Amino acid sequence: MKAQLQLADSLSRLGTESAFMVLARAQALAAQGQDIINLGIGQPDFKTPENIVEAGIKALRDGHHGYTPANGLPQLRQAVSADLHRRHDVEVNPDNVVVVPGGKPTMFFAITMFGQPDVEIMYPNPGFPIYESMINYTGATPVPIALKEENDFAFSAEAVLAQITDKTRLIIINSPANPTGGVTPKTEIDKLVAGLLEHPHVALLSDEIYSNMLYGGREHVSLLQYPEIRDRLIMLDGWSKTYAMTGWRIGYAVWPDSLVDHVTRLCINDHSCVNAATQFAAIEALNGPQDAVHDMVAQFDARRTVIGRELNSLPGVRCPDPAGAFYAFANIEGTGMTATEAQDKFLNDAGVATVAGTSFGAWGEGYLRFSYANSTTNIIEAIRRIRGIL
Repeated sequence: MKAQLQLADSLSRLGTESAFMVLARAQALAAQGQDIINLGIGQPDFKTPENIVEAGIKALRDGHHGYTPANGLPQLRQAVSADLHRRHDVEVNPDNVVVVPGGKPTMFFAITMFGQPDVEIMYPNPGFPIYESMINYTGATPVPIALKEENDFAFSAEAVLAQITDKTRLIIINSPANPTGGVTPKTEIDKLVAGLLEHPHVALLSDEIYSNMLYGGREHVSLLQYPEIRDRLIMLDGWSKTYAMTGWRIGYAVWPDSLVDHVTRLCINDHSCVNAATQFAAIEALNGPQDAVHDMVAQFDARRTVIGRELNSLPGVRCPDPAGAFYAFANIEGTGMTATEAQDKFLNDAGVATVAGTSFGAWGEGYLRFSYANSTTNIIEAIRRIRGIL
C-alpha cells in the first residue's frame, strides 16, 4: 500500500522564489542547445575576490573544521561591528550581531517570531517574494506596502503609517530594493521613524543587503542610524551581493537586546552554526581591500545606464532609472502582454530570461525584472533579441 501522508496545512501556504524557477527553465533550454542570455537571476557575474577565497582555503588548511558559536565567530561579529561603524557611523555591540547562512534565515526567523494567526505583517509589494511567502506560512495576514512607479518605487511613509493597526506586529522595508531598484529617500525614512514613535508595539525588519549598491551620488540611509527605534529594529545585511559570495551562504543581522537570545535559540534549532571556513573568508572580506567592490559597483553603474537606454528604446516599454541594487524594473504594459506572458515569450522565442513582476507580488503586474548582473555585451544582445520579438 502506498504511503498516505498527512502534511501540515502550513506547507500549502509556503510560496517560492520564481527567479530560481526561471533559472531552471533557462538552464533546461540551454541544455537542449538553445542560446540563452540570463537577465533573470539576481547574482553578480563576478568571481569572489581572490583574497577572500584564499582566506577560506587558509582556514581549512589551518584546521578550522569544527563547530563555531551559534551566533558566529566572535572575531567575525567584531569585524561586522567595525564595518558598520565605518559605513554608517553607528555603534553596534558585537553581541547584537548574529551570523547566519545567507539573508533568508534572518527573514525566516524574524517573521516566525512575530507571525501568527490574527496578526498583521506589512511588507513591500512588489518585493522579495520570501517576505509574503513566510508571512502566509505563519498564518499572519500579509498587508502590502504598495511601491509605485510614480514614486520611483520608494515607499510613502504616510501611506505606511496609515496602514498600521493594533494587529500590526512587524513592518518589513527594503532599500535599495529588489526587484525595483528603488531607493527610499531619507525624508521618507525620517517621517516613518517619527510616526512609529506613536506605535511602540510595531517591530521593524530593514533588509539592507544592497546597501553598497547605490548610484547617481545617492548615499545609503541605514535604519541603524535612528537610535529611537534600535530597541525594535532588526537590520539584515550580508556578503552575497557586495562581495559576489552568493554560493558561500553567509549573512548577518543586528538584533535588539530583547531578541538576541530568541534568535540564537532558533539558530541552534535550525542550523547549529555557519560553517567555519566561510566565516574566516567573511572576516577577510570586511577587513581586506575593498577595491574589487568599488570596481564591481562601477561596472554595475555603467551597465545600469546601458540597460536603461536599451529598454527605453523598445516599443511599448518604459524603464525608470534604477537607483540601487542591480535590477531594472521595466513597465511592459504598452506591449499588450501580461508580465507572465512577456516573461515566457522572451524566454521561449528570444532566449532571454527575465522575471515577471507578478513573481514579486500583485503590484508587479505590467512589469518585468531585468538583472544587469551580466555583461554589457549580453545586455545589448538580449535587448536586440527582444526588439525583434516586439
